Amino acid sequence: MANIPAAHMRQFTPENLDDVETVVVETDLLIIGGGNAGCFVATEAALVDPGVRVTIMEKAEIMRSGACSAGMDAINTYIPEGKTPEDLVRWSRAQVGGGPLREDLALSNARELNESVDDLERWGLPILRDEQGRIRYRGKWDISIHGEQLKPIMAEKALESGADVYNRVTATALIMHEGRCTGAMGFGVRDGKFYIFRAKATVVSTGGAGTLYKSYTADSTDSGAQIWMCPYCVGTGYAIGFRQGAELTSLEQRWVATRTKDFCGPVDTISVGYGAPIINAHGERVMSRYEHLGGDAAPRYIRANAPMEEWLAGRGPCYCDTTHLSPETAKAMMEDYLNERPSFVLFLASRGQDVTREPIEIYGSDPYILGGHTGGGFWVDMQRMTTIPGLFAAGETAGGNPNKFVGGCCAEGKLAARGAIAYMKDLELPPLDMAAVEREKARVYAPLLARDEDGVRPVEMKERLQRLMDEYAGGVSQFYRTNEERLDYALKHIARLQSQFGYLRARDLHELMQAHETMDRVDVAEAVVHHLKARKETRWAGWQTRSDYPERDDARFDCFIESRRDPATGKVETFTRPYEQLIPGDRYTA
Repeated sequence: MANIPAAHMRQFTPENLDDVETVVVETDLLIIGGGNAGCFVATEAALVDPGVRVTIMEKAEIMRSGACSAGMDAINTYIPEGKTPEDLVRWSRAQVGGGPLREDLALSNARELNESVDDLERWGLPILRDEQGRIRYRGKWDISIHGEQLKPIMAEKALESGADVYNRVTATALIMHEGRCTGAMGFGVRDGKFYIFRAKATVVSTGGAGTLYKSYTADSTDSGAQIWMCPYCVGTGYAIGFRQGAELTSLEQRWVATRTKDFCGPVDTISVGYGAPIINAHGERVMSRYEHLGGDAAPRYIRANAPMEEWLAGRGPCYCDTTHLSPETAKAMMEDYLNERPSFVLFLASRGQDVTREPIEIYGSDPYILGGHTGGGFWVDMQRMTTIPGLFAAGETAGGNPNKFVGGCCAEGKLAARGAIAYMKDLELPPLDMAAVEREKARVYAPLLARDEDGVRPVEMKERLQRLMDEYAGGVSQFYRTNEERLDYALKHIARLQSQFGYLRARDLHELMQAHETMDRVDVAEAVVHHLKARKETRWAGWQTRSDYPERDDARFDCFIESRRDPATGKVETFTRPYEQLIPGDRYTA
């Protein structure tokens, strides 16, 4: 509340549902989430079908929303000359320890990748080039950019495409008709209105789930905690599909990043861009212990887990060794940070730290569910449609295809737009189920209508969930380890939290938004724990570590773990799908 200017707040305090205005919007294509992928869905849809009606439902303000809101300093995947889309898939496969990953999705994404990044440059994104005009790489696949205006550039093109944008409207549920998705419902976080978006096809592009676990950087998780992922990406896209029975995949393949300690800032700029090796407290190069797995080029989960293993072995803390940098090079590194995380420069200055004399300490982040980084998200077909007809996914919400990052999420936005437009051809909007609408409306505003009654504050439930997940479902305080008994405990107490949804209380619209965000977190956490429980092996140490099953088990688990929640009973079932290798070559090498 304190961070929202009073001029932008409307103290909407209804006495009953009759006080709540309902707005019905009819469209062809509904995009839930106007971030990276969502903007590309809108621009591509207008190119494919200039007459299509496109509507974007955005919880924040589209010019600065989503994981790219503050800018980026690199595009992590761009295919260089002499390499092919198949090469990129091989690299991605090696980065997740040989899979499993959806190679069909990864290849189709890779074929769209460079053109999508080129779009950004044509729209005004500065991509750094050398004196010969060649794109400047800072690693094998990632390129340097001046990306402080990355999100406004995307948003402007989405607006120019003719999309109608409803800012400050958060999604709470899908609209269903005879098993297919026909839009979504939600409420205005500033005007208090109940919104019904009726659509022939719906694309969910709400980002990942970045606040299921407690951050180690602060005792309070309500505000001020430094986390790496955008704190407003809470898993809503996953939650609204999960509740209606959409199949989720690979949520146990969580993303744990090596971050700058006490700030949780990016490390790739230091380690990849400026060649700073990871060392332990004894000055030893940590990745030398993993030469058999590639050393500094080892898969990402190994590089994230290695510093934590050093701590457990009594050789912590660990650092990125910047002491070899010249003053001029260190200054250039700080300037690069101004393109992505300018507050990190202030953080170092507040400590009086000269990085040429003192290395930068690193640590592991809290775990995130990110379909653009790891494989967690909806199971989708080649058109990016989920197992619910009419519901598509793009970006972090689409699973099975890790290492998409910014450029790949742009590409997937294009693919989802094409799939959605092909699907909606000759479709008509069905009638609304008004009984279902009224039930959802009552559910949405219940915490606000009961605001004066004793109950549970959203932040209280969120903090309970985050501590529960941290301690029992493999959080950073447990060095990402869990076992069967802890996971059973987590499920028991997640069910208890779900039983208390009816006691959530909200004093205003902002707190009402937080109440629904918390319910979304709890439901996604349930799915995550089921996935962690179902994979009885350790396949990606750090991302997914089972203390009771410490070895890899290819005989039983060289496959995808899937989950589905029955919308009628609420029961969650887990099952597997086979992994299919389509791209020739050794699965474990790029």
